[in-house]
Amino acid sequence: MEKVIIVLNAYQRPGAQMEKAKRLKKELENLGAEVEIVRNFRLADVENGAAISGYHCKCVFLDKDKSAAYLLEKAGCRLFNSARAMELCDDKMLTHAALCGAGINMPKTIYAPLCYYPDAPVPEEFLKGVGESLGYPLVAKLCYGSLGAGVFLIEDFGALCAFESRYKLQAHLFQQFIVPAGTDVRCIVVAGKFLCAMKRTNEGDFRSNIELGGHGEKYEPDDDMIAMCERAAAVLGLDYCGIDVLIGEDGKKYLCEVNSNAFFAEAERVCGVNIAKKFAELIISE
Repeated sequence: MEKVIIVLNAYQRPGAQMEKAKRLKKELENLGAEVEIVRNFRLADVENGAAISGYHCKCVFLDKDKSAAYLLEKAGCRLFNSARAMELCDDKMLTHAALCGAGINMPKTIYAPLCYYPDAPVPEEFLKGVGESLGYPLVAKLCYGSLGAGVFLIEDFGALCAFESRYKLQAHLFQQFIVPAGTDVRCIVVAGKFLCAMKRTNEGDFRSNIELGGHGEKYEPDDDMIAMCERAAAVLGLDYCGIDVLIGEDGKKYLCEVNSNAFFAEAERVCGVNIAKKFAELIISE
């Protein structure tokens, strides 16, 4: 019998991620697998120069702890998604860097230099250049964050200076603001192939996230959007992902973010597609 573990964060609270794990467990069991949901406590250690784990099986890694992910791979587990793919998606700036040169359109993006000194002054000349290059409003994003957290709309130079003063010690980036606000398309890709898409709209926030009050509806993307998403998933080495695409007023498409651990409950509901089953079939087939 196929053995699969589903790894959750060590401190995971009840909620969407827990429900996602249970859905995947059910679909995997329907395919004949033995499945255990585990928390990320000492799943692998380093001993005598080697990664040692009590698990030697397939692993659906729903945490973002890249150290544990790499150790599990070293110990012989096959991760969905891989540690490297997860790492590239977890850091928003790394995502954009990895996709450069792949023929994928993205919003104009400027990385913020890392700061290691709490008392360092805000670099106003750099910030003036950011504003001149991107225009206002612009978007500031912490490189690490999910569900819309750490994403800010910056209206003017004063707000930009205030943001930088507060977040200079955290990795972040600045990005072109794509109009219209509060809407995007979430495309689900499994095994390198487009599966379904959901248009997300939020009338009360410039961020479209369902968790922030947005709502979803089924969306039929054109061939260009499908090709963009499949190419991004291939470049990043993803088994499963949700890719967020912005559509400008002129119809131009921009890949905004890639989520290696995308929730699928709302997409399943509005699209009528059993995403969990498709993901489970991929896991069992390998």
